[in-house]
Order: sequence, then structure tokens, then C-alpha cells
Amino acid sequence: MMNMQQACGVVAAQRSENSLLIATMGAMRAFDLIEADPASIHPTPKAARLSSVPLMGGAAGLGLGLALARPERKVIVVDGDASLLMELSSLVTVAQAAAGNVLHLVIKNGAQFTGLANLDAPAPNFNFAEAARNAGYRHVYTFDDANTWMKRFAEIQKLTGPVFVELIVEPAPSRAEPGFEQAEMPDYQFQRMGIEARAMQQLLNAEVL
Repeated sequence: MMNMQQACGVVAAQRSENSLLIATMGAMRAFDLIEADPASIHPTPKAARLSSVPLMGGAAGLGLGLALARPERKVIVVDGDASLLMELSSLVTVAQAAAGNVLHLVIKNGAQFTGLANLDAPAPNFNFAEAARNAGYRHVYTFDDANTWMKRFAEIQKLTGPVFVELIVEPAPSRAEPGFEQAEMPDYQFQRMGIEARAMQQLLNAEVL
């Protein structure tokens, strides 16, 4: 089974240059680490990435709005299982909109606050791929192996969507043990969604001026 870094690393390394990236909390942290790594081959362009935090459950809606507004760009949504469960109806909304440039990924690790408290996500056996297929996504896949995901991503990214991929990922080890103290989150973590949204707006506005 792959881990979060492997799942997101494939996206960071192979996503098209014109793509826009929406990420929920777990993926946001993974992309942060990938961008900070000096060995990263294709760091994610800052202005082309939007963290859907703290808008839990809103990633698919954000991605769909961008996809409809900018059909010439690929929009990649990296969702979380607990997050998507909060707005499961977004699968139907995305499918009915039939935006061909949407690639919707869900990281299924069965845990909320992975790497910290690892609280069990609701409905651990929920089949997101089957739900997306029933909702009407044009193409649906499930992967639990990093090498297979890496080999198939380029092909999947080129498909006319909406495309849905369920990535089975192992949760990071929990650190919330006796004696553990969580450091206070910096203000930036609560401000970054707005900061990133403005940067993306400036990027997209510059293309039409």
C-alpha cells in the first residue's frame, strides 16, 4: 500500500503545467513537504495551488467552479475521505456538470488528523469509486500500489472527465501518545486559503488582460 507522500508525489511530479490544484488538509501538508524538498523535480507552482482548509468538504465544489470558469485548464482535486463524506452530494454535482477537465482524487486512509490523533474516519468500508461511478463520473479507478499509480497517472490525466480516482493510502503513524503536546498552529494556517485564492486569481486574471 502507498503512503500519502507517494500518492501526492506522483501528482506533483507529473501534473500538466497548465493544471490548477485543489488540496484538502492531508494533501496540503504532503505538497508542502514535497515543495520544501530540494530534490523535488517539479515543485507545485504556488499560484496554481489552492488549499481547501478550513473549508472541509468543499474541495470538489471549488474545483468544479474553477473547471467551469477555465475549461482550457486541467483542474486536479486531491480530496480526503473524511472531507468528501461531509459533502458526498458533490459527486453528483460534479458528474452532472460534466466538466471534461476535472480530475478528482480521494485519499482514502481511513483516518482523520492522520499523523496526529488518527481518529477513525466515518464509514471505513465506504466505496468512493463505486459512489462516483453511480453518480455518473465518466471514468473511475482505484489504486493501492504506488508504482501502478505512477505508471497510470499520465494516461489518466489526459482523459476527458470528469475522472475519479480512489487512492488507498496507509495513515501516517499517530504521534498523540501520553506526553505529546501539539504546537500551536500559526496564523498562516488559517489565512493561507485566502492568500492562495488571491494569488490564483491574479494568475488567472493576468492571462485574460
